[in-house]
Amino acid sequence: MKKITSSNGVNAMQIVTDRGCDLSPQQLEGLPPIHYVPMKLTLAGKTYSSGEDLSSEEFYRLLEETGEYPTTSQAGTGDFVELYRRLAQDDPEILSIHISSGLSGTLNSARVAAGMVPESNVTIWDTMTLSAPEGWQVEAAARAIKAGWELKEIIALLEKVRNLTVGFFTLDTMKYLVHGGRISHLKGLLASLLNIRPVISVSKEDGRYVTMAQERTFRRAIQRMAQEVIKAYPQSRKLRLQLIHGHNPAGIELLREAMENLVECEWLPPVTVGAVLGAHTGSSLVGICAGPAELADLLP
Repeated sequence: MKKITSSNGVNAMQIVTDRGCDLSPQQLEGLPPIHYVPMKLTLAGKTYSSGEDLSSEEFYRLLEETGEYPTTSQAGTGDFVELYRRLAQDDPEILSIHISSGLSGTLNSARVAAGMVPESNVTIWDTMTLSAPEGWQVEAAARAIKAGWELKEIIALLEKVRNLTVGFFTLDTMKYLVHGGRISHLKGLLASLLNIRPVISVSKEDGRYVTMAQERTFRRAIQRMAQEVIKAYPQSRKLRLQLIHGHNPAGIELLREAMENLVECEWLPPVTVGAVLGAHTGSSLVGICAGPAELADLLP
């Protein structure tokens, strides 16, 4: 396999992603640098750059203390142009991996920006998902780059990881999803009145949110989420799993117990949803990223 290296023998390709990508500190250990395009968040009259001057833990603390609704702005074309130009000064080969185009205009901004930076050679990849499932694809690419894989082999790996991975989440309140416009206001209002907790995933067809189930209580929604994971992998006796949450450690422990009662589990460290996504879900979110255990064998 031909390796991608620069003139000084160092791995040349660079990774760009966005703050819709959630990775645990343990997953980042030993990986090449991952460059994040800046994304802004405003809460209680102050604007932050997510992941830079506002950690996930600090965000959820402020969310609880202020009781206000945060607002976010996606990365613009200019943000990508600035980042691509800076990176191209070191190496022009850039792999830009982003949140689903069905959920955000971030990928389109990246595509437009790539055409405005002729000194770079940018490959755009649509993960068709977000949070930890997006993170799994970013991690796979970073590991492949570290191993010196060529671009076409990395893209083939990303396609396999994308196809084999699913994500589900539920929330104890839908008010943040409604306020952020991520679901219709009418649907969100009805769910609140009926005390419904949805189990939500992202469609592999169009990369948009899809409701997999609705339950009357948060605990039942967590149990149903575990069942949906099993339905996604009926032939798998062992699954590779990662728990996701806003600020809800008790919730992810319920989900961990539910999964371990159903299937053999290979756990990655839990991950906290970053502020840009958390602004639209709130601290109650509990979710899971899943794939067959064999998925790990694909990674370099």
